[in-house]
Amino acid sequence: QVQLVESGGGSVQAGGALRLSCTASRVSFSTMGVGWFRQAPGKEREGVAAIYSGGNSLYRDTSVKARFTISQDIAKNTVHLQMNSLKPEDTAIYYCAAGPRARWTLTPRYYDYWGQGTQVTVSS
Repeated sequence: QVQLVESGGGSVQAGGALRLSCTASRVSFSTMGVGWFRQAPGKEREGVAAIYSGGNSLYRDTSVKARFTISQDIAKNTVHLQMNSLKPEDTAIYYCAAGPRARWTLTPRYYDYWGQGTQVTVSS
């Protein structure tokens, strides 16, 4: 019944931008943390950014923090990830995830609901 649907992925050149969106059905983002994760070929899934506690945000590292912004639209039950200055190393399948235990964490096991993923490809 719970559905998380990602959109906004695509192929861009290095330095370009994409805006990912995650919309939830049958669950409210307002009561849980929401995160974006990514998985590149041959690599483990890693947390990118999360939003929680009324809009507080967490980013995995300084490179992501400098270029990406996570935000939420409560009325639309949607979370966005604005990705600017994209680099080839950002190429991955990006997943949206949410969970009531997900506070101040980018650890996948604390997220209960997951989307199907959207492909982001950045060419050099």
